[in-house]
Amino acid sequence: MKRPADSGSLSRRAFVKAGIAGGTLALGGGALAGVAGAGPAAAEQTAAPAATEFELAERTIAELAEGMRTGQQTARSLVAAYTARIHELNTQGPQLRAVIELDPDAPRIAAELDEERRQKGPRGPLHGIPILLKDNIGTADHTTTTAGSLALAGSVPSRDAFIAERLRAAGAVFLGKANLSEWANFRSDRSSSGWSSRGGQCRNPYVLDRNPSGSSSGSACATSANLCAAAIGSETDGSIVSPASRCGIVGLKPTLGLLSRAGVIPIAHSQDTAGPMARTVADVAVLLGAMTGVDERDAATAASRGKAETDYTRFLDKDGLRGAKIGVFHPRSLADNPQVNAVLAEALAAMKAGGATIVDPVEIDTRKLGDPEYEVLLYEFKADLDRYLGELGPTAPVKSLAEAIAFNDAHKDAVMPYFGQDIFVAAQAKGPLTDKAYKEARASCLQYSRKEGLDAAFTKHGLDAIVAPSGGPAWLIDLVNGDSGTGGSSSLTAVSGYPSITVPAGWTWGLPLAVSFMGRAWAEGTLLRLAYAFEQATKMRRSPRFLPTAPLALPA
Repeated sequence: MKRPADSGSLSRRAFVKAGIAGGTLALGGGALAGVAGAGPAAAEQTAAPAATEFELAERTIAELAEGMRTGQQTARSLVAAYTARIHELNTQGPQLRAVIELDPDAPRIAAELDEERRQKGPRGPLHGIPILLKDNIGTADHTTTTAGSLALAGSVPSRDAFIAERLRAAGAVFLGKANLSEWANFRSDRSSSGWSSRGGQCRNPYVLDRNPSGSSSGSACATSANLCAAAIGSETDGSIVSPASRCGIVGLKPTLGLLSRAGVIPIAHSQDTAGPMARTVADVAVLLGAMTGVDERDAATAASRGKAETDYTRFLDKDGLRGAKIGVFHPRSLADNPQVNAVLAEALAAMKAGGATIVDPVEIDTRKLGDPEYEVLLYEFKADLDRYLGELGPTAPVKSLAEAIAFNDAHKDAVMPYFGQDIFVAAQAKGPLTDKAYKEARASCLQYSRKEGLDAAFTKHGLDAIVAPSGGPAWLIDLVNGDSGTGGSSSLTAVSGYPSITVPAGWTWGLPLAVSFMGRAWAEGTLLRLAYAFEQATKMRRSPRFLPTAPLALPA
């Protein structure tokens, strides 16, 4: 995520970025050659050969579990199939660069889960299911956790992140780490989403010269391209919903505190959260329930006691739109986009046909939100990152934001070939969280996003949810100028800490478009019900074809 430009837009350029560069990808314990170096030559684009047919394409978690139950597949065969798919598409063929690193222990762990299934039966719906984690989610294994930065190369935390612990306990197999916008897109206002100095430039799987958006770029791209069953991303503002929408998948940004942030490289504790990313709403529901729980390492999770669920699939209802009252928010950044407006109109028609009452428009003024949000993020980034790095212990490659800045300056050619670290420098200049400027900015964020924002709209209209276009079509990758952005609606739920879910809703020029359902705190069940009913009524998900450029030619 970047600096919030227009809060009614993708708000903060910095939350949605991607790029095209180089580096070496460690896969399965070996090095898979990538684009040499991180210099301009790495940005050259060529037409990619079509991927071979994939036997697991578009398989849901339930279908994979059924295959293991019947003996058609095993967890180990699934790991092998997805690993081969990654080798085929990640740094070869379309060169998606969605995966930074594979866990060499995944085949062994999968085999152990297969044996456990034979002896005791499955732990649950995720038993043996291969997933990817964004490379800011800590794992104490043979992969590193680096936020895509060479400054943290070799960093391995002493303990799994809480959500990683929960997923392992549920039987999930971690294939490895997904690429991301370096430092979760909070290093520079001129960054290219999806670019990291470790992983290079992640590409949009539908049209390869387009940006996947950020910062959970690799998680979205890998899931869409069937490199994994599903993935986990994280969001501060737009970093789940934006790449999910532009890569044609479902992504859920939970209520702040529903999922623990312990062990996740931070930006800002008042907005950070992890979240599930998958090809279907049902798969998102399965993943979400596996990760909830009160964690003593993250005080925010105490508020989830009695509100969190361990099985969100119970909310899935094909008739879930019937009787719902849904408001429509029109972000200023998307107001004049004819493709977005056409898809939104079709989506609203589908909701009405499903029995929902539509209130259009719902007015929410977001003009005052951007500057206070950015101020809060700068203050909290310095405080939270210094704490995280300090807790890594004496083996941490860098031990503070100041040391990360110094590392980047000392390794400019590799770390900063396209854009600098202006956000880092601005954050380092901030004082402690006791500063009056920070407190006033945080109070403004809550006033404009909650009291005068979502809370006011929900109360005034008696709404079950608010829907908005998730964003415009993916923009061209541009390492010279950075992200151009095409608008979005993520800031209201990001700043308020409320939940949202994005679902594929339509297409323009071969690129996916989506709508987001937003709710009050702890309304994940309601949002999943509405999103599932909408998904089942519209069926807009399509597998990517890895086109070299958008098919803009008009028919004869």
